[in-house]
Amino acid sequence: MHTDPNAPPVNPLPPIVWALATPIILLELAFSAGTRGFVGGPNAVGWRLSAIEDYGFFGPLFDRMLATGDMGGGALLRMFSYVFVNYSFTQTIFVIVFLLALGNMVGRIFSAPAVLVIFFGSAFAGAAAYGLVLDDMRPLVGGYPAVYGLIGAYTFLLWIKFGVEGSSQYQAFTLIAFLMGIQLIFTLLFGGTNDWVADIAGFVAGFALSFIVSPGGWSRVRARIKHR
Repeated sequence: MHTDPNAPPVNPLPPIVWALATPIILLELAFSAGTRGFVGGPNAVGWRLSAIEDYGFFGPLFDRMLATGDMGGGALLRMFSYVFVNYSFTQTIFVIVFLLALGNMVGRIFSAPAVLVIFFGSAFAGAAAYGLVLDDMRPLVGGYPAVYGLIGAYTFLLWIKFGVEGSSQYQAFTLIAFLMGIQLIFTLLFGGTNDWVADIAGFVAGFALSFIVSPGGWSRVRARIKHR
């Protein structure tokens, strides 16, 4: 068995994954440091709330944009920017863990532009569903819809893999079923928000977009999986 002595002990993450995770990490470091008084002075305590107001997605603002065609207030930009700001340190940690793990698995088969399309396409779909389906005054904030889009892309890869192996392709949806089940249990036990609508829309968008942006289409992905 031949090994490369110069090979890194851990496979490096695709650069595009770090490019997406870095703004989330830096923002959370700034929010946490400001809250604890390490930087920014007294006003830093409100940095997170200010970011939510400036970059979060607001359903009423979206409704106004659709009704008037007026994109003032950055209504269109907010459909993408909200994924970089999270409500809490804990939410940020979970988003980063999922982003790095799933981004690594998806980014090793999909190209960097494809990962970007899935990430931001799912963010857009999540925001659109949140604005169209619900009449919720609470702003949509956090990276979960985009992360669920990566789960959709990973599900697509599993779906192809099981198809190649001749196994039941329904197995590919085990992860999303488990996550949504956990989310339902937490909602029933501790109460929750309507963000799950955006999460599901993000997953569906990620899965659907994978048919379009996968390398060489469905047949190429199947061929690559066979040789992995």
